Amino acid sequence: MTESIDNELRDRLEQFRGDFARLRDEVSKRIVGQQPIVDGVLTSLIAGGHVLLEGVPGLGKTLLVRTLSEVLEAPFGRIQFTPDLMPADLIGTNILVETQDGRKEFQFQRGPIFANVVLADEINRATPKTQSALLEAMQEHSVTVAGVSHQLDGLFFVLATQNPLEMEGTYPLPEAQLDRFLMKLVVPFPTTTEMESIMDRTTAGEIPPPDRIMSADRILELRQLSRQIPIADEVRRYAILMIMGTHPTHEAATDMVRRFVRYGSSPRGAQALILCAKIRAVLDGRYHVAKEDIRDMAHATLRHRVMLNFEGQAEGVSVDAIIDNLVENVRDEALVG
Repeated sequence: MTESIDNELRDRLEQFRGDFARLRDEVSKRIVGQQPIVDGVLTSLIAGGHVLLEGVPGLGKTLLVRTLSEVLEAPFGRIQFTPDLMPADLIGTNILVETQDGRKEFQFQRGPIFANVVLADEINRATPKTQSALLEAMQEHSVTVAGVSHQLDGLFFVLATQNPLEMEGTYPLPEAQLDRFLMKLVVPFPTTTEMESIMDRTTAGEIPPPDRIMSADRILELRQLSRQIPIADEVRRYAILMIMGTHPTHEAATDMVRRFVRYGSSPRGAQALILCAKIRAVLDGRYHVAKEDIRDMAHATLRHRVMLNFEGQAEGVSVDAIIDNLVENVRDEALVG
């Protein structure tokens, strides 16, 4: 009986890998290079989290999100964040309408957040008050207006883009909102070869639109399937130790963490790390999670959850360098024990 269940799960995971490859290939018809970014976005979509894409203007962040929305058979909502944007512009508001019998009543008019795939473009250009309007929706999949809760049913996936915080006219996202993102992906500048491909595609003719190849319901099925991928207790403890090591007061913290980190990841970081590692394992052709999967997903899931102290900021230390240091040390048997 166990063998048949295992075989069934193995077949379903093979289909999982095939569906992921189809999504990747379809998105790559329009997006040149950026394979780690595409894989990270698709992994977050299936894992059930949200993504923060950071990079300077013009690197294709918005194009990636639009392409993904076209590949999926799912409603798409776009919000352009500006300093004068108000929370009601995101979630909607009650408006006074006249009914057929002449009475007047308030009716809720939904905002663009009521979609399956939501692009929050340049999220750090809006004020903190407006940014915080996303908090309830991202965590609870609902919004509350005038004391009434409205559910965001089915697939709900937020992809937020932001320019680097040192640029003018931006507002840093609060820590509570950063923690709602499953991943933070830093979009790199394209290579010379990729630039040539981009110019060929964008200046020589029309770019064909991608095909709609997958429904929102199938994404939800893949999400449930990804949680069935087994993880050994040893590997789970390894992931938890990685999270504990981001806290300067914990015994697993490295000297670099103790010196430069103000506070580390929340339990959401552990959830994100393990869920993404499960998906990475399947994509690598395995049916169980290995420590290498944990190490591979550490940067994307933790870089926005580790906060530097004053000394770390003054020294110009990068969070990625701290995670590099932590990953190297957590691999030591002495620290694991």
